[in-house]
Amino acid sequence: MIRKNQGFLTKLYMLTDFIFVQISFLMAWWVKFESGWFPYEKPLPIESYAMWSLIYGGVAIIVGIMLTLYSPKRKKRFADEFLKIFQTHFIGMFILLSLMFFVKEVNISRAYLAIYMVLNVVSIILYRYFLKKTLKHFREKGFNRQFILIVGAGTLGKTFYNNLKQYPELGYEVIGFLDDYQQWEDDDTKRYKPIVGTVDDLDVVLNRLMIDEVVLALPLNAHDKYPEIIATCEKAGVRTLIIPDFFDFLPARPMFDNFAGMPMINVRDIPLDLVGNRLFKRMFDIVFSLVAIIITLPVMVCIYLGVKFTSPGPVIFKQERVGLNRRNFYMFKFRSMKLLPEGVEDTGWTVANDPRRTKFGSFLRKTSLDELPQFFNVLFGHMSVVGPRPERPFYVEQFREEIPKYMVKHHVRPGITGWAQSNGLRGDTSIEERIKYDIFYIENWSILFDIKIIFRTIRNGFKNAY
Repeated sequence: MIRKNQGFLTKLYMLTDFIFVQISFLMAWWVKFESGWFPYEKPLPIESYAMWSLIYGGVAIIVGIMLTLYSPKRKKRFADEFLKIFQTHFIGMFILLSLMFFVKEVNISRAYLAIYMVLNVVSIILYRYFLKKTLKHFREKGFNRQFILIVGAGTLGKTFYNNLKQYPELGYEVIGFLDDYQQWEDDDTKRYKPIVGTVDDLDVVLNRLMIDEVVLALPLNAHDKYPEIIATCEKAGVRTLIIPDFFDFLPARPMFDNFAGMPMINVRDIPLDLVGNRLFKRMFDIVFSLVAIIITLPVMVCIYLGVKFTSPGPVIFKQERVGLNRRNFYMFKFRSMKLLPEGVEDTGWTVANDPRRTKFGSFLRKTSLDELPQFFNVLFGHMSVVGPRPERPFYVEQFREEIPKYMVKHHVRPGITGWAQSNGLRGDTSIEERIKYDIFYIENWSILFDIKIIFRTIRNGFKNAY
């Protein structure tokens, strides 16, 4: 097995980023001044551009260090790295322009700088993405492993062990467990790594075995052992991770705040609580919905005429739904059902072969074309392109009492499609399962995640739609 020093990998990342910055300089120079794609202008000598590129490479590395771009990435999502790359080069370009202004360098082509900036970001994102995929592949094959010792062989330790086995691409291997009271039964011996000693044996085990990280998975009544365990790990130079015994109450990616000088875990802190993230997502929604409306406008005109001439009643069906912050709004659809008698409220759940559908409506629902008017909901700010699907007030009141954490979905705008829907959880499927997927999406949101869901929805189609 190959074990690499993290400091060496960090330096390698810095060097590779610097090389890609210089490659981007050469490509930007060729595009602007040699390709013939732009009107000819006599540039400064290439040496001047090369000097500023070398300066920018150094600035970008320093900014990346300050933004923790070069911190260990084994446990990190690529979406986090993606955003840090954007931030690093945005700040780096601002510093470069400031330096150029300070020394009165006004003859560098602005078009060149724009091309240079785009090539920097795109090339570094692409190489890091493929590098991360390559490293994951080799870790799955057993290379570049890191070894973990779990302190605590109870429910918490077993749960962590089982979860870790589902992520072989992370490259972690559990060496064994320490526990004062637990002993494996015959079935447990086959399922789990051995219990190699008691908690008091930690010092001996760390000296005897090659351990990279120690995971504390002890129950609340054993927390008095933590100071000694942590001190032993730090003495051995081994990183320590703590799984709180109340982890079921925490989000997938908990945030730590400092309140009155004390660290606190924010139980429901989500990425879209940040103004920048909300603004970025809203801009994406507006652009995407406008493009979608323009592209599908001929289709919507045909559907409008189809509904108009195949069944009596309004073409657009408006239904009250519960959205962001539990505020009600009217969601738009092309009508696919027969009109209800006056005074009758629709509280029925749509099922396969629903007799209320019109013939043309059956086609619309099967292809999900009845959902197209919701892009106007997105444009008006009622919905997002991606998010938890909104439900009617009648069912919200019912589910909030029956399903734990159901109301968490209303922390964000509802969506036309979502993580649950892109995984086939649509129509008459488990509400409990949908909520698990919705909460995972809310707690792990990123713009890349949204794009992934959109592509999955297009690729898989709208499964279970009727």
